[in-house]
Amino acid sequence: MTAPPLSVVIPVRNEAARLPLLLADLAAAPASLLREIWVVDGGSVDGSAGLARLAGAWVLSSIAGRGEQLRRGVAVCEGPWLLLLHADARLPTDWPAEIQRAIHAGEQTAWTFPLAIEAAGPALQLVGALSTLRSRWRSLPYGDQGLLLSRTLYERSGGLMPLPLMEDLEFIQRLRRLAPIRLLQGPLRVDGRRWRRLGVWRTTWRNALLRRAWRRGVDPSLLARRYYGEPGG
Repeated sequence: MTAPPLSVVIPVRNEAARLPLLLADLAAAPASLLREIWVVDGGSVDGSAGLARLAGAWVLSSIAGRGEQLRRGVAVCEGPWLLLLHADARLPTDWPAEIQRAIHAGEQTAWTFPLAIEAAGPALQLVGALSTLRSRWRSLPYGDQGLLLSRTLYERSGGLMPLPLMEDLEFIQRLRRLAPIRLLQGPLRVDGRRWRRLGVWRTTWRNALLRRAWRRGVDPSLLARRYYGEPGG
């Protein structure tokens, strides 16, 4: 009997309110698809790791930083296909069929989801729509859109760098030189808390400034402190 192909990696830091919802979505996968779920905890103090274990996920401890957490998770996975997700995401109802369709298309294509932000208002609908358009026409998805790819393609690209921020863009820029990045059907819904707290346009402008600073060579550790609002940022 062929082993299930899909390994899921979720970097986590204090996501007890949202992580169980994502794990419940993943529980809908047929046994023939989902091999394992690895939750890589970056020092949570809210019980995220314990909730993940209760839901049947494997838990790995890590220093905080999505790039490093994802790297560690991928390193212990056994599946030939990887699905990288942020902990505050919610999968579309028919996600197992979409993933299976993508896997059957072959290992030389990577896939991401359209983005939808869970907060009311046309401004956030526009943010999601623009993110999807950028993914479709420029092959530049963000990490919160999820990423599905074969382990072969992951290794050919050199894998993720242990960056505390911008690990998604740095990786995607290398990946898209090797393979097309296509859109799955059905949006991945993400928590709109940051947009609600800071405001849509302020958040959008801040993110644009962070990306520009990264392209100009500013230390990603400094950018992470600015993004997360930690002391010294």
